Amino acid sequence: MEIQNRLNRRKFLQASAAGLTLAAASRNRVLGANDRLRTALIGCGVIGQQHLAALLRHQQEGAVEIAAVCDVYRRRAQAFQDRIWTVGGNARRFQNHRELLDSVELDYVTIATPEHWHARQSLDALEKGLHVYCEKPLAHGLADNLEIQGRVRATALKLQVGVQGMSDDSYSSARDAILEGKIGAVVHAQTEYVRRYDPGSGPWRTGVDSGLEKPEDLDWEEWLGPAPSRPWDPHRYFEWRCYRDYSGGIATDLFVHRICRIMKACNLGIPSRVAGLGGIVLWDDGRELPDHIEMLAQFEAVERVTPGMTLHVLGAMANQTPNPHMIRGSEATLVFTSEGWEIREQRGGQVIEAHEKSGGENIFLHHQNLHEAIRGQSDLHCPAELGGDVTIVAIGANQSWFDSKMVHWDRQRSRWA
Repeated sequence: MEIQNRLNRRKFLQASAAGLTLAAASRNRVLGANDRLRTALIGCGVIGQQHLAALLRHQQEGAVEIAAVCDVYRRRAQAFQDRIWTVGGNARRFQNHRELLDSVELDYVTIATPEHWHARQSLDALEKGLHVYCEKPLAHGLADNLEIQGRVRATALKLQVGVQGMSDDSYSSARDAILEGKIGAVVHAQTEYVRRYDPGSGPWRTGVDSGLEKPEDLDWEEWLGPAPSRPWDPHRYFEWRCYRDYSGGIATDLFVHRICRIMKACNLGIPSRVAGLGGIVLWDDGRELPDHIEMLAQFEAVERVTPGMTLHVLGAMANQTPNPHMIRGSEATLVFTSEGWEIREQRGGQVIEAHEKSGGENIFLHHQNLHEAIRGQSDLHCPAELGGDVTIVAIGANQSWFDSKMVHWDRQRSRWA
């Protein structure tokens, strides 16, 4: 019932497209050619540190002004503010993102919070007429992904999803080669995201003491936000990727990077069915999400690309031996390399053609692309349509694993069943 209500809200938003477009346009600043874009950073954790470094570089080059930082843990936001002030900035500090949005004139926000906050903060920013850089996944829930996609379609606003590998041109150039028929009809693709965690400490465990008291300057209830209310738990705060209320684990934190590459290169939308296989096989330590998962997805025909294809993604966290990232065609195979990609003959593996990449998997470049898109100079490398569809695939893999069955995409109701 909750999902259906939210989907009904999405339909209402789409029906109000004209009004939303006007509202967003009226709130946006009119930018001159040399005006700095004013941004705020919401989320001052580990990923936030990477964004801060990139934004400080952009600020130094005159492209942006970091106007504010925000985190429910006040000392984290204070550390970010101090760093900005040290290099001559003048950012304000907030502990609540709604107060920030109400108080500071901005062009876009950067969202680097846990997954369960992505949707609410993105929608709040869009409602204010602001462009958005949202870390992956676009949203924690299926209905939220659909709602954000609908809201973006209803406005002229730009939303960049933080799959920064899309700022590497390997995948758009691979799409061009595939559309030109250089590997024939695509029948299969494979990729992986593998790591090796120490046997004594599984994925995303930090070693935090179970008895650690809540810091006085951390707003726990605000951090929980849309998640169920519960008493303070240091494991859930510091190791949130292990828990279903806040994260989709390997699938939404890691797989989205790899799925996005294949979906962009092959012009794919949401697959017709998905299977997620794996389990909590090595680290049964109270986590609620698998420590090993594999995904198999079936995609329907795409004009000039495939008559129908499958995608396999490996997610092993105890063994970092990789699978080659490749797209198999009826005539040849396209293999992604550290330098770009190669097209290889099926017999003998001789390289027929190679591409040397430009760009890279880089947060600085991904922000730069958003800046260019806001100014009307470029298309987004990972817009909400692509980033949301990729997230929906990862959510399907998790749902399959939770339900112990293959799930099918119901196009009429926009849900996995």
